[in-house]
Amino acid sequence: MHLNGKVAVVTGGGSGIGEATCVRLAAEGARVAVIDIDESAAELTAKLAGEGLAVVADVSHSAAVDAALTMVEKRLGPVDIWVNNAGIAGGATSDRVNPRAEQQLAELAVGEVTTALESLVRMEDDDWRRMLAVHLDGTFYGTRAAARSMAARETGSIINLASICGIEGCTGHPHYSAAKGGILAFTRTVAKELIQQNVRVNAIAATVAFLASDDASFFVGDTVSPNGGFVTS
Repeated sequence: MHLNGKVAVVTGGGSGIGEATCVRLAAEGARVAVIDIDESAAELTAKLAGEGLAVVADVSHSAAVDAALTMVEKRLGPVDIWVNNAGIAGGATSDRVNPRAEQQLAELAVGEVTTALESLVRMEDDDWRRMLAVHLDGTFYGTRAAARSMAARETGSIINLASICGIEGCTGHPHYSAAKGGILAFTRTVAKELIQQNVRVNAIAATVAFLASDDASFFVGDTVSPNGGFVTS
């Protein structure tokens, strides 16, 4: 898996999976641009990724994503790899649901569960919209921006971070599950279109470096799910 000379962009690269992805891609030889809403986090990851480029942008705004791509290509050259990783946690909805989930577990231990989770009926509009804006809109904006550059050159790999929640649905997190499920459907659809320009689009739950490399040249529109047996079991 050699990415020598490749230019890679990772959204939400300032922490967690995004940070690890940046470091791994850099280790494989790529020049990495770290996009994050947190400037200090982006700069730290950029240093960890071998003096990469830190770019501040909110992926839920299309103009910000387009501007980020322009900056990256001006500084590093045409983008070869784009990883849509940026995401957020459950927010206020999770804060309300988690205590009720703990109560359910306590009730299960003694017999009958009587507490309703109520994640759906208690969810506020802003929680729903923000979740989809960052995860689903952000993936759309990033994929569109990258595709405009890659398709013209007939080369590139776009990798979207999905989740088991998008496949199985995670109890108590309908907004997150819907966003990740949407990413999976979106990935399959645009993959069929962009492969005509030799641009591969895939979704994962990790395994970025492999899909970014030429070793994965026959992976198109796939969902690679390293889930530790969670689904199959």
